[in-house]
Amino acid sequence: MGLIAQILIGILAGWLAGKIMRGRGFGVLGDLLLGIVGSLLGGAVFGLLGLHAYSFIGSIVVATVGAILLLYLVRQIR
Repeated sequence: MGLIAQILIGILAGWLAGKIMRGRGFGVLGDLLLGIVGSLLGGAVFGLLGLHAYSFIGSIVVATVGAILLLYLVRQIR
């Protein structure tokens, strides 16, 4: 159940990041896939900073920040 929840949170974070980071994007599916990877990145970055999310809302915030960071980096490289 944890993996499915993480994937759903990542999809939601990707959608939110796509809305926040407007402009020439990767489309809905691309943003959602980057959101899943970005949620893992966000968890890693927040973990390195000593911050952890224990609630559903906290998990969405961490995942969205990671997805925004990943979208920004990929768009800069692209």
